[in-house]
Amino acid sequence: MSSSKQEFIAEAEDLLEESGRLIIEIQDTCQTGLNPDTINALFRSIHTLKGLSGLFGHQGISDLSHALESLLDEIRLGKVDVSDEVVRFLFTNIDILRSLVEGLGKGKDQDVSGHLKNIEVFRNSLSGKAKGPDLKGLIDESMLMVLSEYEEHRLKVNIHEGKGVYLAKAVFSLADFDKSLEGLTRLIKSKGELISTLPTSSNVPPDSIGFNLMFGSGQPIEKLREEIGFDIENIIRPKAVEAVPQPQKNQDTTLKSTTTTVRVDIEKLDRILNTIGELTLAKGAVRRIGEELVETYGHSPLVIDVHKISQTLEKRLSELQNQVLEIRMVPIGQIFSRLAQVIRKYSREIGKHIELIMYGEDTEIDKYIAEEVIDPLMHLVRNAIDHGIEPADERKKRGKRESGTIILKASQRGNHVIIEVKDDGGGIDIQRVKNKAIAMGLLETDIKLDEKEIIDYIFTPGFSTKDVVSEVSGRGVGMDVVKEKLAAIGGFAEIDTERYKGTTVTLTIPITLAIVKALLIRIGAMKFAIPLSSISETLVIMQEDIQTVEGKEVYNLRGEILPMTNIGRIFGISQDESEKSFAVVVGVGNRKHGLIVDELFGQHEIVIKSLGEYFSGFRGFAGAAEIGKHEVIMVIDIDALIEESVIKQKVKGGGVNV
Repeated sequence: MSSSKQEFIAEAEDLLEESGRLIIEIQDTCQTGLNPDTINALFRSIHTLKGLSGLFGHQGISDLSHALESLLDEIRLGKVDVSDEVVRFLFTNIDILRSLVEGLGKGKDQDVSGHLKNIEVFRNSLSGKAKGPDLKGLIDESMLMVLSEYEEHRLKVNIHEGKGVYLAKAVFSLADFDKSLEGLTRLIKSKGELISTLPTSSNVPPDSIGFNLMFGSGQPIEKLREEIGFDIENIIRPKAVEAVPQPQKNQDTTLKSTTTTVRVDIEKLDRILNTIGELTLAKGAVRRIGEELVETYGHSPLVIDVHKISQTLEKRLSELQNQVLEIRMVPIGQIFSRLAQVIRKYSREIGKHIELIMYGEDTEIDKYIAEEVIDPLMHLVRNAIDHGIEPADERKKRGKRESGTIILKASQRGNHVIIEVKDDGGGIDIQRVKNKAIAMGLLETDIKLDEKEIIDYIFTPGFSTKDVVSEVSGRGVGMDVVKEKLAAIGGFAEIDTERYKGTTVTLTIPITLAIVKALLIRIGAMKFAIPLSSISETLVIMQEDIQTVEGKEVYNLRGEILPMTNIGRIFGISQDESEKSFAVVVGVGNRKHGLIVDELFGQHEIVIKSLGEYFSGFRGFAGAAEIGKHEVIMVIDIDALIEESVIKQKVKGGGVNV
């Protein structure tokens, strides 16, 4: 079964379980006076199920939910009286919906046409049966005219139940009327049912606002005036109503769930992962102790037992970690479906017809990262709608289809998820970006940069080439947020554009941020860690092989020019003076970069800990990790390090004012 279908079944079962509980509550109170909030809650649950099933493409469930929703709407408006017959009918249809959902889990698709006909026949049989008092003569005509259909129905119900109808007149200061009105509303609801809240200007002093709150209650007006404390007018006096005993419940329902899905708070999983992280450190300590025992006592039986225990602990801990990570994984299709709604909304607002195509919706990603990547994707989609896709008349002149296309594509590559946001719009005007950068003082006119370097200025805070601010984009906030959010989760963005052809923004993000494997390196006398997910290869290089081109250090890597960065120079650390050193190649594709280090120590599993607020402005590091005998080392933030390197190289060449 696909993950999206499992997700739908779990959500649908929750809604049906809630609906069943609400119907039981209605059944218990239908003789003594229904709670309108219960009816409304049941209506909302079925309405949500209708929308959810339509979104996931389960038309039969959507159609049946819609028909049941119409019946519930008539009930909440008082057009149909709630009786035992109505309650039984509601239970029957909830069971039908439950069986349809269960059928989806077994791959069955059932015909609902007969069920729809039954609901239609039942609704017709109830038409005209609902009764209520005639309000003419009881309530002032001008007051009735401002009531909605639902409010008029609730007024009739309160009168029918023998409750008094009152009008509380309140005047509040404009400065804090919202909190005062909320408090009064809560107090009235504790005494009865609030029917309507209407603003009034009659006898209201300046800088104030008045409200007339109509409510029903069985309490006498003297007590209400004393407890509520406002001017209360008696519209209809309450009548003594004889209490009716509640009927016994006798409803046979199916309690067995059709899935084994359990919803877990992500914070609980975070706590489990933190515990696993601490156990990982303990595992490393056990391995280290075993190695020291071998050096001291040789391969004695006791040392062999410690080694076996260490291996078992490592294996089981790895299994536990993988199982917890699997629980945290969600399909990226959940994010794509939200973006689809954004595209429909904003394309209508600016009058563009845009077709959305999605690939790889089943690609899984950590729940935390999925939520963190929402904002970057939102900004990219809005930019594609406003900046990318041209108006229909421009597209027609260029020989394109009048409707634009946005493609969302996700795929897994090693320990990363690649998300592409592609549009077939006008592309990025490189010269315009350069002119804007010059105008903002970010670039001098005589500096020569390639297209990639110019496009990177788009990620500068406050940068926008949009002349007119719209509700969709153009405020200069967006792409800097994309970069900031991605950097926080260890990801980065690449932009490929072709004028009048379109733009593709590729996001590379890690699948998870839990325990990671890292390469330990030495620079001078200090050790650092680089996540393996950022590394493509390592090299042994000679100092003479590093060349300088336009003030930038580069290395010829199998015919390709690889930019190089001396980490010791960036961090101000004295390195070994040797003709031979090591290079760690980080990044993928066009973002490859070489980091020069003194020594490589091999890979270790590390748990990255935050540096805290005190070091929040400390650039170049993603956090800290503990290794060996409680030794703390810094984990390098690859993206920030490369950016810092590029800035320093430009300064060295005199190209950019920083």
